[in-house]
Amino acid sequence: MPGTSSDAAAPVYIDTTKASIARVYDAFLNGKDNYEIDREVLRRVQEVAPEAATLAVDNRSFLIRATRFVASQTGITQFLDCGSGLPTAENTHQVAQRINPDARVVYVDNDPVVLAHGRALLEENDRTHFSAADIFKPRDILEDEVVRKHIDFSEPLALFQLGTLHHYNGDSPTSAEIMAEYIEALPSGSYVAISHFLDPETEEHSAIARRMEQTFLHSPMGSGRFITMRALRELFHGLELVEPGLVICADWWPDGPRLKELDAVSYCIAGAVGRKP
Repeated sequence: MPGTSSDAAAPVYIDTTKASIARVYDAFLNGKDNYEIDREVLRRVQEVAPEAATLAVDNRSFLIRATRFVASQTGITQFLDCGSGLPTAENTHQVAQRINPDARVVYVDNDPVVLAHGRALLEENDRTHFSAADIFKPRDILEDEVVRKHIDFSEPLALFQLGTLHHYNGDSPTSAEIMAEYIEALPSGSYVAISHFLDPETEEHSAIARRMEQTFLHSPMGSGRFITMRALRELFHGLELVEPGLVICADWWPDGPRLKELDAVSYCIAGAVGRKP
């Protein structure tokens, strides 16, 4: 079972009695850096949506395609990846630097398990960096010493909030206000990529989204909100969306013709890339 080998060697400063967003995501991706409490979240969600792991797969695939687009088409060479999670196959810096070896990537995540397991892997070269900060506090990120050292805010950059905002449980500021603060600080010509759990508001798929949401919220993780397209669109306020606009992640520039039908849960995560004029 994924993660079993990690259980016995859990560092004492990592609380394995509470599910971690990063480790749950790792479990969804069939990774090895997760514990029983994290796999319990996966199993609970799979009880109401057997293909639930597709949420993570679609999100990761969107990250890879969005990174390829920015690195190959925009001329941008600096990436600020908020909520990086645990290292897995095809991380942002690997995708970007394969296209442009000079691309600089700063990952931000304050999850203890990411700090413990991820820092060494993420700092693979002198153009890949890591900072421990709260991605839901834009001012802290924008003034962060590591971010400021390696990201030049006088030049366009790419800001990623991929699969992160649906884990924000605060009421004030709202997710839209958090993103507005980030977007305001970005120079003209910057790009922003966001993905988020979606309530498709269709008879066929909305019930699945709401069942997954209730399971996430009442699981040991305690977060995972599904919002409507209208609410998701508010996160991109002030940005010009790159075609095809805001769509389910599986439909954002797929890698080839689709021969298989999408799982129902694929209709429950959406994303877009926007450019700041």
